[in-house]
Amino acid sequence: MTTTVLHTEGGTRSRIMAAMSYMGILCFVPLLMNRDDEFVYFHSRQGLVIWMWGILAVFALHVPGVGKWVFSFSAMVIVTLSAVGLVSVLLHKAWKLPLAYPLARHL
Repeated sequence: MTTTVLHTEGGTRSRIMAAMSYMGILCFVPLLMNRDDEFVYFHSRQGLVIWMWGILAVFALHVPGVGKWVFSFSAMVIVTLSAVGLVSVLLHKAWKLPLAYPLARHL
């Protein structure tokens, strides 16, 4: 994981909004409300990618045979990436999460 330096308004509000990015569907709140804060926007895009992966994982349950395996693996990765993202926010860093950042930078 690499770290980037981003402009932020700072403060508790910025960290709370960035932390919301990794809490499922709540990623839309900072995504829509904080486009001017680079720190929050960076985390909200990564959170959106993780949330979309979760939605696709639920649909994978309907695939016979491998669906449960795909869902279980995806759930493990989603929880791990969300936890690492939250730690990144708490440390006021902008870690580029593997698997999430390459997709998030295109949003």
